[in-house]
Amino acid sequence: MTENIIQLIEGCKSNDRAAQAALYKQYYGYAMSICMPYSKTRDEAEEIAHDGFLKVFTNIEKYDIDFGFKGWIRRIFINAAIDYFRSNKKHYDQDDIDEARGVESFEDNIIDQLSAQEIVLLVQGLPPAYKMVFNLYVMEGYKHHEIATQLGINEGTSKSNLAKARNKLKLALSRQAS
Repeated sequence: MTENIIQLIEGCKSNDRAAQAALYKQYYGYAMSICMPYSKTRDEAEEIAHDGFLKVFTNIEKYDIDFGFKGWIRRIFINAAIDYFRSNKKHYDQDDIDEARGVESFEDNIIDQLSAQEIVLLVQGLPPAYKMVFNLYVMEGYKHHEIATQLGINEGTSKSNLAKARNKLKLALSRQAS
């Protein structure tokens, strides 16, 4: 960890507004890269990132300088995304229409033809419940029982949402290939 980061962290621990602003500026892009896959829009990702930064500044005293700072704030931003999902899931459209039935001509190599941004956009197009489970399972490596606990759902619901997310992504990819 660089001396500059250590100074910023120490400044944040002292509630130094300039240090908080500098830390925010330095890690904003990183925060957005974590929040975007969990959100439907950039505005929603920004809201999650702002909530995450509030949690970073509120809990900075708990950070142990012997551990990686990026990993510590990553966990905070993922938890902020989970909290945002939990508090807003009643507003999400939870239709379970399985559009992926009958998709048999999916070509695995279509993924090679897509840019990372196109893949992120496809994932962002998933219904919120499916997107949250997909990201936690595939991107973060959570197990289904951990996802169920974090989101307040059954483990079977987590597995079902992951399968439906994958099917929807396959359908979207097959449509792009056409």
